[in-house]
Amino acid sequence: MGTLINIATVLVGGSLGLFFGSRLPDRVRQTVVTGLGLFTAAFGLRMFLNTEHVIVVLASLLVGSLLGEWWGIEDGLRNIGVMLERRFTKNVDKNVKLDYPSQSNNFVRGFLTASLVFCVGPMTILGSIEDGLTGNYQTLAIKSVLDGFAALAFSSMFGIGVLFSVLVIGIYQGGLTLLAAQAQTMITAPMQVEMTAAGGILLVGIAISSLLEIKPIRVGNFLPSLLVAPILVAILDALGVLSKV
Repeated sequence: MGTLINIATVLVGGSLGLFFGSRLPDRVRQTVVTGLGLFTAAFGLRMFLNTEHVIVVLASLLVGSLLGEWWGIEDGLRNIGVMLERRFTKNVDKNVKLDYPSQSNNFVRGFLTASLVFCVGPMTILGSIEDGLTGNYQTLAIKSVLDGFAALAFSSMFGIGVLFSVLVIGIYQGGLTLLAAQAQTMITAPMQVEMTAAGGILLVGIAISSLLEIKPIRVGNFLPSLLVAPILVAILDALGVLSKV
């Protein structure tokens, strides 16, 4: 359901951008994004407050961030974007301003840019896992609103190619959700609670870094926390000390 909502908002936002995007003042877009940032931060805090073991969340964030920095997840995500951009725009001289850029080039740039923004990010992975494990698609719903406004802006610049990014959203994001659903039998309720709490902290980081632009945070490097949290719960439960944490 979360992925379907995401696809719908991109189609609606992209279509509006084709017709009205250029008429929307930048200050209006900035104000809307700020409002979404505040809401995302508040929603993340709400998720975190459901934790029953704060130490587990803290430990998962610390261990997860160390793993993320070691593996270079954030840099890897950015390198993927750079690699794909160079792959599809290598024949374009960026120093030459074209008065009438080719429709095919704009199509590819719009499709590529939108696909990367909509699919390469912590909220995509977090929301897909949450949707697959619990059926709760609230995180993906928030992401869908953000993507809808982004699609509006992108389509006003690049054209109809942005709308075709829904194919990537459906395959990639939907695939993550289905994989998480398959792992549902291995994840207990306490594991889900602490993993959701850790995910809430990541949402706060996204709001602070990307939406409110208060401080740059490499949120991607915290993604292993979503894996560490349920593992810690399982270990502590096996040792019989989970209730004491």
